[in-house]
Amino acid sequence: MSGLIKWVIRLLFVTAVLMFGGIFPSFSADLQMFSNVRLVKNPQNDGDSFVVIAAGKHLNVRLYFVDCAEISVSSNSDAQRVREQTRYFGLTSTERIIHFGNEAKAFVDHILDKPFTLHTAFASALGRSAKGRVYGFITTSDGDNLASLLVKNGFARTHGIGRKTPDGVSRDEMIERLRDLEISGMLKCVGIWSETDPDRIAELRAKQRSEESELQEIKNQVTKAKSPQGLLDLNTATKRELQFIRGIGPVLAARIIAGRPYETVDDLLKVKGIGPKKLEKIRSHFVVNQEQ
Repeated sequence: MSGLIKWVIRLLFVTAVLMFGGIFPSFSADLQMFSNVRLVKNPQNDGDSFVVIAAGKHLNVRLYFVDCAEISVSSNSDAQRVREQTRYFGLTSTERIIHFGNEAKAFVDHILDKPFTLHTAFASALGRSAKGRVYGFITTSDGDNLASLLVKNGFARTHGIGRKTPDGVSRDEMIERLRDLEISGMLKCVGIWSETDPDRIAELRAKQRSEESELQEIKNQVTKAKSPQGLLDLNTATKRELQFIRGIGPVLAARIIAGRPYETVDDLLKVKGIGPKKLEKIRSHFVVNQEQ
Protein backbone atom coordinates (compact mmCIF):
# COMPACT_ATOMS: atom_id res chain seq x y z
CA MET A 1 0.00 0.00 0.00
CA SER A 2 2.85 2.40 0.83
CA GLY A 3 4.24 1.94 -2.70
CA LEU A 4 0.86 2.85 -4.20
CA ILE A 5 0.62 5.97 -2.01
CA LYS A 6 4.09 7.07 -3.12
CA TRP A 7 3.13 6.56 -6.76
CA VAL A 8 -0.05 8.65 -6.36
CA ILE A 9 1.88 11.43 -4.61
CA ARG A 10 4.47 11.44 -7.40
CA LEU A 11 1.73 11.60 -10.04
CA LEU A 12 0.01 14.49 -8.28
CA PHE A 13 3.31 16.34 -8.01
CA VAL A 14 4.03 15.97 -11.74
CA THR A 15 0.49 17.07 -12.55
CA ALA A 16 0.83 20.17 -10.36
CA VAL A 17 4.13 21.11 -12.01
CA LEU A 18 2.64 20.81 -15.48
CA MET A 19 -0.44 22.83 -14.58
CA PHE A 20 1.68 25.51 -12.92
CA GLY A 21 3.72 25.76 -16.10
CA GLY A 22 0.58 26.74 -18.01
CA ILE A 23 0.44 23.69 -20.29
CA PHE A 24 -0.97 20.35 -19.20
CA PRO A 25 -0.25 17.72 -21.85
CA SER A 26 -2.76 14.90 -21.84
CA PHE A 27 -1.52 11.42 -21.10
CA SER A 28 -3.64 10.30 -24.06
CA ALA A 29 -3.17 11.24 -27.70
CA ASP A 30 -6.13 13.63 -27.63
CA LEU A 31 -5.66 17.07 -29.09
CA GLN A 32 -5.85 20.01 -26.72
CA MET A 33 -7.05 23.43 -27.79
CA PHE A 34 -5.42 26.74 -26.89
CA SER A 35 -7.09 30.02 -27.84
CA ASN A 36 -5.59 33.50 -28.16
CA VAL A 37 -2.20 32.08 -29.13
CA ARG A 38 0.39 34.54 -30.40
CA LEU A 39 3.33 34.16 -32.75
CA VAL A 40 6.72 34.88 -31.17
CA LYS A 41 9.31 36.55 -33.40
CA ASN A 42 12.27 34.21 -33.65
CA PRO A 43 15.07 34.01 -36.27
CA GLN A 44 14.56 30.24 -36.52
CA ASN A 45 10.89 30.56 -37.47
CA ASP A 46 10.04 29.42 -40.97
CA GLY A 47 6.90 28.54 -42.90
CA ASP A 48 6.03 25.30 -41.15
CA SER A 49 7.79 25.63 -37.79
CA PHE A 50 7.65 28.56 -35.41
CA VAL A 51 7.60 29.64 -31.79
CA VAL A 52 4.27 30.57 -30.22
CA ILE A 53 3.08 31.52 -26.76
CA ALA A 54 0.06 29.54 -25.54
CA ALA A 55 -1.38 29.82 -22.04
CA GLY A 56 1.76 31.65 -20.99
CA LYS A 57 4.08 28.91 -22.26
CA HIS A 58 6.49 29.14 -25.21
CA LEU A 59 6.17 26.24 -27.65
CA ASN A 60 7.98 25.49 -30.88
CA VAL A 61 5.20 24.20 -33.14
CA ARG A 62 5.71 22.09 -36.27
CA LEU A 63 2.68 21.96 -38.57
CA TYR A 64 1.14 18.62 -39.42
CA PHE A 65 0.95 17.47 -43.06
CA VAL A 66 3.07 20.11 -44.82
CA ASP A 67 6.65 20.98 -45.65
CA CYS A 68 7.75 24.49 -46.63
CA ALA A 69 10.97 25.36 -48.41
CA GLU A 70 14.02 25.81 -46.18
CA ILE A 71 15.19 29.32 -45.26
CA SER A 72 18.87 28.46 -44.73
CA VAL A 73 21.45 25.70 -45.08
CA SER A 74 23.56 25.08 -41.99
CA SER A 75 24.21 21.33 -42.22
CA ASN A 76 24.51 18.46 -44.69
CA SER A 77 20.98 17.33 -43.85
CA ASP A 78 19.70 20.84 -44.66
CA ALA A 79 21.51 20.73 -47.99
CA GLN A 80 20.01 17.35 -48.82
CA ARG A 81 16.56 18.63 -47.95
CA VAL A 82 16.99 21.72 -50.13
CA ARG A 83 18.07 19.50 -53.03
CA GLU A 84 15.05 17.28 -52.49
CA GLN A 85 12.69 20.27 -52.41
CA THR A 86 14.29 21.73 -55.53
CA ARG A 87 13.64 18.54 -57.42
CA TYR A 88 10.12 18.10 -56.07
CA PHE A 89 9.02 21.57 -57.17
CA GLY A 90 10.85 21.28 -60.49
CA LEU A 91 13.20 24.22 -59.98
CA THR A 92 16.55 24.57 -61.69
CA SER A 93 18.23 26.55 -58.90
CA THR A 94 18.53 25.61 -55.23
CA GLU A 95 18.89 29.31 -54.40
CA ARG A 96 15.23 29.81 -55.31
CA ILE A 97 14.21 27.32 -52.63
CA ILE A 98 15.72 29.60 -49.98
CA HIS A 99 13.94 32.56 -51.58
CA PHE A 100 10.54 30.87 -51.41
CA GLY A 101 11.29 29.60 -47.91
CA ASN A 102 11.57 33.20 -46.80
CA GLU A 103 8.44 34.06 -48.76
CA ALA A 104 6.58 31.35 -46.82
CA LYS A 105 7.94 32.73 -43.55
CA ALA A 106 6.72 36.25 -44.44
CA PHE A 107 3.32 34.80 -45.39
CA VAL A 108 3.00 33.10 -41.98
CA ASP A 109 4.14 36.24 -40.15
CA HIS A 110 1.32 38.15 -41.86
CA ILE A 111 -1.38 35.49 -41.43
CA LEU A 112 -0.58 34.96 -37.75
CA ASP A 113 -0.34 38.65 -36.92
CA LYS A 114 -3.65 38.29 -35.05
CA PRO A 115 -4.31 35.79 -32.21
CA PHE A 116 -5.04 32.28 -33.45
CA THR A 117 -5.96 28.81 -32.18
CA LEU A 118 -3.57 25.93 -31.60
CA HIS A 119 -4.50 22.26 -31.32
CA THR A 120 -1.74 19.91 -30.16
CA ALA A 121 -1.30 16.55 -28.46
CA PHE A 122 2.32 17.46 -27.66
CA ALA A 123 3.68 14.76 -29.96
CA SER A 124 7.42 15.29 -30.40
CA ALA A 125 8.55 16.61 -33.78
CA LEU A 126 12.21 16.06 -34.55
CA GLY A 127 14.13 18.95 -35.99
CA ARG A 128 16.92 21.47 -35.60
CA SER A 129 15.42 23.09 -32.49
CA ALA A 130 17.55 22.37 -29.43
CA LYS A 131 14.50 22.78 -27.17
CA GLY A 132 12.37 20.38 -29.17
CA ARG A 133 9.20 20.87 -31.16
CA VAL A 134 5.62 19.59 -30.97
CA TYR A 135 3.27 18.85 -33.85
CA GLY A 136 0.17 20.98 -34.08
CA PHE A 137 -2.72 22.39 -36.09
CA ILE A 138 -3.10 26.15 -36.46
CA THR A 139 -6.46 27.80 -37.13
CA THR A 140 -6.14 31.45 -38.12
CA SER A 141 -8.24 34.33 -36.77
CA ASP A 142 -10.36 33.97 -39.93
CA GLY A 143 -11.02 30.29 -39.21
CA ASP A 144 -8.69 28.89 -41.89
CA ASN A 145 -6.32 25.95 -41.52
CA LEU A 146 -2.80 27.34 -41.90
CA ALA A 147 -1.43 24.19 -43.55
CA SER A 148 -4.14 24.39 -46.22
CA LEU A 149 -3.42 28.07 -46.84
CA LEU A 150 0.28 27.37 -47.32
CA VAL A 151 -0.38 24.63 -49.87
CA LYS A 152 -3.13 26.60 -51.63
CA ASN A 153 -0.83 29.58 -52.11
CA GLY A 154 2.10 27.52 -53.35
CA PHE A 155 4.27 27.87 -50.26
CA ALA A 156 4.30 24.20 -49.17
CA ARG A 157 3.97 20.64 -50.36
CA THR A 158 1.89 17.86 -48.85
CA HIS A 159 4.51 15.99 -46.87
CA GLY A 160 5.26 14.69 -43.38
CA ILE A 161 3.42 13.51 -40.30
CA GLY A 162 -0.37 13.75 -40.07
CA ARG A 163 -3.31 12.71 -37.93
CA LYS A 164 -7.07 13.24 -37.58
CA THR A 165 -7.79 16.96 -37.62
CA PRO A 166 -9.54 18.93 -34.82
CA ASP A 167 -12.73 19.05 -36.88
CA GLY A 168 -12.79 15.29 -37.43
CA VAL A 169 -11.26 14.93 -40.90
CA SER A 170 -9.34 11.64 -41.16
CA ARG A 171 -5.63 11.62 -41.88
CA ASP A 172 -6.08 10.02 -45.32
CA GLU A 173 -8.85 12.41 -46.33
CA MET A 174 -6.81 15.41 -45.22
CA ILE A 175 -3.89 14.25 -47.33
CA GLU A 176 -6.16 13.98 -50.37
CA ARG A 177 -7.58 17.45 -49.78
CA LEU A 178 -4.11 18.95 -49.51
CA ARG A 179 -2.96 17.15 -52.65
CA ASP A 180 -5.93 18.62 -54.52
CA LEU A 181 -4.94 22.08 -53.30
CA GLU A 182 -1.37 21.38 -54.39
CA ILE A 183 -2.49 20.48 -57.90
CA SER A 184 -4.63 23.62 -58.00
CA GLY A 185 -1.67 25.77 -56.97
CA MET A 186 0.51 24.12 -59.58
CA LEU A 187 -2.03 24.76 -62.35
CA LYS A 188 -2.44 28.38 -61.26
CA CYS A 189 1.36 28.82 -61.08
CA VAL A 190 1.20 30.45 -57.66
CA GLY A 191 4.05 30.75 -55.18
CA ILE A 192 6.91 28.38 -55.79
CA TRP A 193 5.04 26.77 -58.69
CA SER A 194 5.45 30.01 -60.66
CA GLU A 195 9.06 28.98 -61.37
CA THR A 196 8.54 25.27 -62.00
CA ASP A 197 10.18 23.94 -65.13
CA PRO A 198 7.42 21.71 -66.58
CA ASP A 199 9.85 20.08 -69.00
CA ARG A 200 12.18 18.91 -66.21
CA ILE A 201 9.99 18.22 -63.18
CA ALA A 202 9.47 14.56 -64.07
CA GLU A 203 13.19 14.10 -64.69
CA LEU A 204 14.17 15.79 -61.41
CA ARG A 205 11.68 13.82 -59.33
CA ALA A 206 12.80 10.56 -60.94
CA LYS A 207 16.40 11.39 -60.07
CA GLN A 208 15.42 11.98 -56.43
CA ARG A 209 13.56 8.65 -56.26
CA SER A 210 16.54 6.87 -57.79
CA GLU A 211 18.95 8.26 -55.21
CA GLU A 212 16.57 7.43 -52.36
CA SER A 213 16.29 3.89 -53.70
CA GLU A 214 20.08 3.55 -53.82
CA LEU A 215 20.41 4.76 -50.23
CA GLN A 216 17.72 2.35 -49.07
CA GLU A 217 19.49 -0.52 -50.80
CA ILE A 218 22.72 0.37 -49.01
CA LYS A 219 20.87 0.38 -45.69
CA ASN A 220 19.32 -3.00 -46.50
CA GLN A 221 22.70 -4.49 -47.38
CA VAL A 222 24.27 -3.21 -44.17
CA THR A 223 21.38 -4.55 -42.10
CA LYS A 224 21.63 -7.90 -43.86
CA ALA A 225 25.38 -8.04 -43.24
CA LYS A 226 24.83 -7.43 -39.53
CA SER A 227 21.95 -9.86 -39.19
CA PRO A 228 22.50 -13.53 -38.37
CA GLN A 229 22.56 -15.88 -41.31
CA GLY A 230 20.19 -18.85 -41.40
CA LEU A 231 18.10 -20.09 -38.49
CA LEU A 232 18.77 -19.19 -34.87
CA ASP A 233 19.11 -21.85 -32.24
CA LEU A 234 16.77 -20.94 -29.41
CA ASN A 235 19.21 -22.29 -26.85
CA THR A 236 22.33 -20.46 -28.05
CA ALA A 237 21.25 -17.26 -29.86
CA THR A 238 22.53 -14.06 -28.29
CA LYS A 239 20.27 -11.22 -27.17
CA ARG A 240 21.58 -9.11 -30.03
CA GLU A 241 20.82 -11.82 -32.61
CA LEU A 242 17.30 -12.27 -31.27
CA GLN A 243 16.58 -8.56 -31.68
CA PHE A 244 17.30 -8.72 -35.39
CA ILE A 245 13.99 -10.55 -35.73
CA ARG A 246 11.03 -8.26 -36.35
CA GLY A 247 8.80 -8.15 -33.31
CA ILE A 248 11.46 -9.04 -30.76
CA GLY A 249 12.79 -6.19 -28.65
CA PRO A 250 15.28 -6.19 -25.78
CA VAL A 251 12.68 -7.16 -23.14
CA LEU A 252 11.29 -10.10 -25.09
CA ALA A 253 14.78 -11.24 -26.08
CA ALA A 254 15.76 -11.30 -22.41
CA ARG A 255 12.67 -13.36 -21.57
CA ILE A 256 13.47 -15.86 -24.31
CA ILE A 257 16.99 -16.32 -22.97
CA ALA A 258 15.66 -16.66 -19.41
CA GLY A 259 13.26 -19.41 -20.54
CA ARG A 260 16.02 -21.77 -21.69
CA PRO A 261 16.46 -24.62 -22.30
CA TYR A 262 13.88 -25.29 -25.03
CA GLU A 263 13.05 -28.71 -26.45
CA THR A 264 10.99 -27.41 -29.39
CA VAL A 265 10.16 -24.05 -30.92
CA ASP A 266 6.63 -24.47 -29.56
CA ASP A 267 8.08 -24.05 -26.07
CA LEU A 268 8.23 -20.32 -26.83
CA LEU A 269 4.56 -20.23 -25.87
CA LYS A 270 5.74 -20.43 -22.26
CA VAL A 271 7.46 -17.06 -22.65
CA LYS A 272 5.43 -14.07 -21.46
CA GLY A 273 4.51 -11.92 -24.44
CA ILE A 274 4.47 -14.75 -26.99
CA GLY A 275 1.07 -16.13 -27.93
CA PRO A 276 0.00 -18.37 -30.83
CA LYS A 277 -0.16 -15.48 -33.33
CA LYS A 278 3.20 -14.09 -32.29
CA LEU A 279 4.78 -17.53 -32.47
CA GLU A 280 3.58 -18.06 -36.03
CA LYS A 281 5.17 -14.79 -37.09
CA ILE A 282 8.60 -15.63 -35.65
CA ARG A 283 8.63 -19.45 -35.91
CA SER A 284 10.43 -19.53 -39.26
CA HIS A 285 13.49 -17.86 -37.72
CA PHE A 286 14.18 -20.54 -35.12
CA VAL A 287 15.40 -24.06 -34.65
CA VAL A 288 16.26 -26.06 -31.52
CA ASN A 289 19.46 -28.11 -31.42
CA GLN A 290 17.56 -31.37 -31.05
CA GLU A 291 15.64 -30.59 -34.23
CA GLN A 292 18.73 -30.18 -36.44
